[in-house]
Amino acid sequence: MKNKNYTSRTEIKGAGQRREYINAGRVVTFIPLTIKRRHTSKVLVPPVGVKREGSKTSIDYSMLKTLGKAFYWKRLIDEGEYESGNALAKKLKLEPGWVAEVLRMTRLAPEIVESILDGSQPVTLNLHQIRGRESEIPVIWSDQKVQLGYE
Repeated sequence: MKNKNYTSRTEIKGAGQRREYINAGRVVTFIPLTIKRRHTSKVLVPPVGVKREGSKTSIDYSMLKTLGKAFYWKRLIDEGEYESGNALAKKLKLEPGWVAEVLRMTRLAPEIVESILDGSQPVTLNLHQIRGRESEIPVIWSDQKVQLGYE
């Protein structure tokens, strides 16, 4: 026999604000959150403009490791050990396109890099975004912050 528990949903129009109301004798608290996929899990995302104050930091170790590689590889190129990203990719037997994506991370705004290091980046930020896979990362830092969900 199938489970006959049904949940009804009441839509509350508003500018993404938390509010309470009474429905059939019960107090219902509405908190506007969106469920987004992040890698293989789902995360709750607050509405745009709501800060994560008071929440625990969430260090993304794969993002941190890739960011470390990016700056290390950039230093090797700057110090002249390799002529370019292509030469580095050839020596390390890696895909040149992937190396170029990782090296683009060195152009991120300092505030974005700091937030990744301390785990305070937006919960929706993922490795594909900062490598420029989903869309080209702007060169101007203020535009980066808008595109990546910091503002």
